[in-house]
Amino acid sequence: MNKRQRVKKNAEFQKIFKRGKSFANRQFVLYFLPKEGQEEFRIGLSVSKKVGNAVVRNQIKRYIRQSFLELKDEVNPNMDYVIIARNQAASLDFHETKKSLQHVLKIAKMIQKIK
Repeated sequence: MNKRQRVKKNAEFQKIFKRGKSFANRQFVLYFLPKEGQEEFRIGLSVSKKVGNAVVRNQIKRYIRQSFLELKDEVNPNMDYVIIARNQAASLDFHETKKSLQHVLKIAKMIQKIK
């Protein structure tokens, strides 16, 4: 996932939090906001220090980015997404993380099917 596919600035995060919609499950909270004229989706990640040490937090972020790369054909490209990892996300492996993200995206009606 390249750099232009990421939400980085605090102002962008705040805009998505204020104007976007949110959906959640036990492991993740998903915020999304439509962006017109955008060719590919962007994601912003937030993993609190309460979730674990730096190694655990970085692993969670890598799992989320890889999951979105694998789901890029199913995900709406005209959106900005912010994913907040909850404490339960620390105990997941990659496949469980991907399944949990698919679940929250399906709840939000951002993807049509679960493989």
